[in-house]
Amino acid sequence: MRRLSQSLLILGFTAVFVGYLSVWLHGPGVGLTFLGVEMGEWFKFLGLGPRRDLFYLPPILLGLMLSVWTWTWPEKDGFDWHAWTVRALGVLVSLLAFPAIEDISGPVREQYLLRVVLIGLVIVVTLVTGFWRLNGGWRRLPWLLLAGLSLLSALLPTWLYLQMQPYLSDILGVSVNAGLGFWLNILGNALIVVISLYQMLTSEMREDKEIGVAY
Repeated sequence: MRRLSQSLLILGFTAVFVGYLSVWLHGPGVGLTFLGVEMGEWFKFLGLGPRRDLFYLPPILLGLMLSVWTWTWPEKDGFDWHAWTVRALGVLVSLLAFPAIEDISGPVREQYLLRVVLIGLVIVVTLVTGFWRLNGGWRRLPWLLLAGLSLLSALLPTWLYLQMQPYLSDILGVSVNAGLGFWLNILGNALIVVISLYQMLTSEMREDKEIGVAY
């Protein structure tokens, strides 16, 4: 069952990643079709302000989730290159949200500070999960974090998208629909939430059983 859960989590992570590189905004013409990675940049022209950063959350939160996921792996003696490879992959994925150099060095660089800070958080979490081992009841913490991060990754960009979709249809005078990437982000994160909560609950039951046997 553990192997199946791991496979389903990888499927969820992959869906979120592929979804971010797929079409989120699907219009009737090529000029009105945008990938998830383009949404935040495009929406700045609509005067959305700091809220557009919500469209940069999927790769940042996916980077956090990959590092937190390695926290659930059995501890190994010596250097665990499998875990560190996944953590490094998480940092690389989060860099999809990194602003252009001219943006963070320009006169309005404060608009991009939050994204830089969040990517820095991914690096910090990567180091924490690599050097801090969890024991006892704390082993359920990563599963709770995974569920919470995936909920944020699904709900916040979706909430903003659903707010903007009718507005875009009105101002453009054409029907604008959600693309495949939008749905992959929701479904991938939903799968991560389900598996994480299942793992958290089953680990709690296993601990209760072990305590009962000890007594």
